Amino acid sequence: MSQNLISALLFATPENHYTDTLRSLASQDVRNIEIVLMHQANYTPDSAGIEQIIKGRFPVKTVSCDQDVKSSQLNAGFKACKGAFIMLADNASSKIEFKIGAAELFLLAMSREKESSMVYSDYERITGDTVEEIRLLKHHTGRVRDNQDFGPVWFLSHDALKKAGYIDEDIKFAPLYDLRLKMARQGRLIHIANRYAGSLYSVTAEGKGHNVFDYLLASKESQLEAENILSAHLKEINAYLAPGAHYTPCDIRQGELQASVIIPVNNRPVFIGQAIESVQAQTVKEVEVIVVVNGGPNDPTVDAVKEYMEGGSKYDASRPVVRLLVYEINNLGLCLNMGARVARGTYYVQLDSDDRLKPDAVEKILAVYASDPKIGMVIGSYEVWQKQEDGSVTRMEDLPVVTHDEWTEENGRNNLLRINGAGAPRSIPIELIRRIGFSVNEEPYARNYGEDYGMVLRVSEQHRIGRVWDAIYEVIRHSGGTDHSIDQATIDRNDEAKDFMRLEAILRRQELNGSR
Repeated sequence: MSQNLISALLFATPENHYTDTLRSLASQDVRNIEIVLMHQANYTPDSAGIEQIIKGRFPVKTVSCDQDVKSSQLNAGFKACKGAFIMLADNASSKIEFKIGAAELFLLAMSREKESSMVYSDYERITGDTVEEIRLLKHHTGRVRDNQDFGPVWFLSHDALKKAGYIDEDIKFAPLYDLRLKMARQGRLIHIANRYAGSLYSVTAEGKGHNVFDYLLASKESQLEAENILSAHLKEINAYLAPGAHYTPCDIRQGELQASVIIPVNNRPVFIGQAIESVQAQTVKEVEVIVVVNGGPNDPTVDAVKEYMEGGSKYDASRPVVRLLVYEINNLGLCLNMGARVARGTYYVQLDSDDRLKPDAVEKILAVYASDPKIGMVIGSYEVWQKQEDGSVTRMEDLPVVTHDEWTEENGRNNLLRINGAGAPRSIPIELIRRIGFSVNEEPYARNYGEDYGMVLRVSEQHRIGRVWDAIYEVIRHSGGTDHSIDQATIDRNDEAKDFMRLEAILRRQELNGSR
């Protein structure tokens, strides 16, 4: 292994414009670069064309490997590299072009941090005539999601890569997820940020729109593979919770009612009626509705709720009672904690103001609690509905019932650290909420997002999570919904919030396992 030699590792295919990547490498000022081209066995890179581009400045070697298995292809490329550093360009499906000085800056960042194992950077994405700066999040121990963008160029310490043991060649779908977690265990992952004109490279590719239901379309096999990758990582850092470990009985104090359905709401007078009526239609009648309006007394939702209270035109004394709390601080944690403080039910049941419960939702939730005293939360399954322009609401038949069946009895609470949700609706004993409490946006970047995710993480560490696999909830999508139109800045802020919760959860788990 040559000290300070950089091995630029990239894919060569007939379609992927690798010659443009080579031209950008040839423009680098440094001389200590070798180029390693990975290619399919049935394709031979054009050596004469490559020489015309490189003109003898850098040595070039080619590695023939199996294109169908990316993990083995990458490992073959890694083992062919002679440099102390590997600049991996994942250019199989997009054109990557390095800016002049990229190699020097990667090397400089690596040399400044002796404990680093990998450097990644912000980049430019070119789509047609549009150039967009892609700014990535800085790594920390809580960044264990499999969908986090680290960019398609990674600058790796070859020594750290060898210590990591390369990539597991059984991996078919997410070799870079496996590699990234392994490199994180070997040292720090360094991020080079760009404020203006500071990207190290450009990627020519079509931008992908954000869809909160994309994960539903992923194959079961790929989801299981990613789960196994994460579980192996958690075991290595002593944050894995073994099946059944640390479970304790949930001390439940019986309330006057079976359940309290708490609905936080801000300026949704059109939807709140259907939400309330879905609770009043429950087969279990010993329930109450607590609507917590956080838009202040002038929020039009207040008057809409009062229609269902004594004196209102929709009031019916034979139906479950509707109670109203009004605040003028838009904070979901405040709403849920205050709702739980006054609740008369044994269990809290989630309901968003624009969604609906199926009539047997509470009945099925109570049955799960009755099955095991160690259950500290019950999570149901839901259907996705769409509000049309004419006001009608129809089921989105292209989306299956969302069961979050990646949550298994054996490993669900570990897999929860990889994914962004656990399902809906959620139910928690009121006494447990009063002891733990929902977060109130005190975490970095939290803005009315993830307070329920943090609660699931906490409860799952010491209690079983029960499941209802039938659809007992209807999520209504509409133009005013928080997941309907979401920009990258909001996505990043939300990911920052949940990744911080993951970091805290990992630290708690390490303490539970006796390593802190």
